[in-house]
Amino acid sequence: MTPAHRATITRSQLLRRAAGAAAAVTALGAAPRAFAGPLRYSGRWLAGDLSVVQWSHFVPAYGGWLRTWAREWGERNDVQVTLDFEPYTDLPALAAQEVKRQRGHDVFGFLSPPAQYQNQVIDHRSIVSQVEKEVGSYGELALRSTYNPRTKKYFGVSDYHVPAPLIWRHDVWNDVGHSPATWDHVRDAAAPLKAAGHPIGIGMANEPDSNMALISFLMCFGSFLQNESGAVAIDSDRTIEAVRFMADLQARGGDSSVYDWNAASNNQFVLSGRGSLIVNAISPVRRAEDLTMPFRRDLWIWPIPAGPGGRMSLGQYTSVYSVWKFAQNRTAAERFIADLCLAASEATPTSRFFNYPSFPGAHPLPQIYKAAAADTHPPKGKYSILTTVASKYTRNAGYPGYANAAVQETLDRFLIPRMFAQVSLGKASAEDSVRETAAEMKRIWAKWRAAGKI
Repeated sequence: MTPAHRATITRSQLLRRAAGAAAAVTALGAAPRAFAGPLRYSGRWLAGDLSVVQWSHFVPAYGGWLRTWAREWGERNDVQVTLDFEPYTDLPALAAQEVKRQRGHDVFGFLSPPAQYQNQVIDHRSIVSQVEKEVGSYGELALRSTYNPRTKKYFGVSDYHVPAPLIWRHDVWNDVGHSPATWDHVRDAAAPLKAAGHPIGIGMANEPDSNMALISFLMCFGSFLQNESGAVAIDSDRTIEAVRFMADLQARGGDSSVYDWNAASNNQFVLSGRGSLIVNAISPVRRAEDLTMPFRRDLWIWPIPAGPGGRMSLGQYTSVYSVWKFAQNRTAAERFIADLCLAASEATPTSRFFNYPSFPGAHPLPQIYKAAAADTHPPKGKYSILTTVASKYTRNAGYPGYANAAVQETLDRFLIPRMFAQVSLGKASAEDSVRETAAEMKRIWAKWRAAGKI
């Protein structure tokens, strides 16, 4: 592996020289102390090397903060931390490679629930408990993203999730006399928007953003991949209604490129100046601000439009850290994850309100709202709505059930974008496309149920 970016964080030479003195103090019966002060965790020495991999965050300031935080954490705990940053699209292949070789990083940072690897990771229950003792309960979205109720195992710990609001061009919508409050409003506005040169962009391609946007759309119509008990639920009249609706919306005012989108297309569509609406994290809004694009003031952030089933959206990302069973420094790995979760009050604003804490007590929403409302980019206070999107409308993959290996395989195989694309392209009826998708999903669920994971 050649990391896209690597930051090696070494222990201070002072700590190395102090090892003999610290050992002598311990031998006399005193509490263990790092040279710079008392150890934070009574009765525990942390030491050795720790390797961590995570994605190259869209907000550079967050990556810089994390490097600094990890360096200081390593010095405080006498641990040499190596932090690797990889493009998020490379993480799935890297995880599969490490599992195959049974060696790699001690801590692996995923951007979706790694339920398929639960046999390869430790039970993270003790980490969740440690953080809960400090700041209170684990959030519901995080719990449903990292816990398997069948096996009673935590296959990771989430430190934050990323809401995916509606991002729309207020100026061009205002010109056609509409606003995207509901999906019916979006459909009504689609034709005049496209005629004005500003089509709508809902991806229907084999890429993660298409999964996110279309599953969010389904939930707004009361359609779900599975029910609360973990049984396939996609084969329903509500799914057929949603697929037909999207085909009509696409025909009226969708962009023809959405069938070939890649992981960057969602952002590029808006930043090109053509796109009038996407469902996405706030990265293109921040990018437009950073580049002082002329339409940056007109990129508005709203909750996803309401549908007949309500208003719900899938989180764009769920950050999950997992410790492999073959990790070389499990003790330091567990403490690293716990402390990172506790650092949310620093992490959230540094991410420019991209990240929202999975342990709500680590940075309470009223504090985030106040800080977001103070953001000076016009229209003033536009980022404060994200606290509502994150807490009220964002759901886990697999909602109303738990994230599981079958849900993840469905996402990895992009079955939902294919289901929509076949109908929008006129290759299949809504009934046939939904029935075909449901049959394939039932085979996936049967496989993982037989493996004892659902």
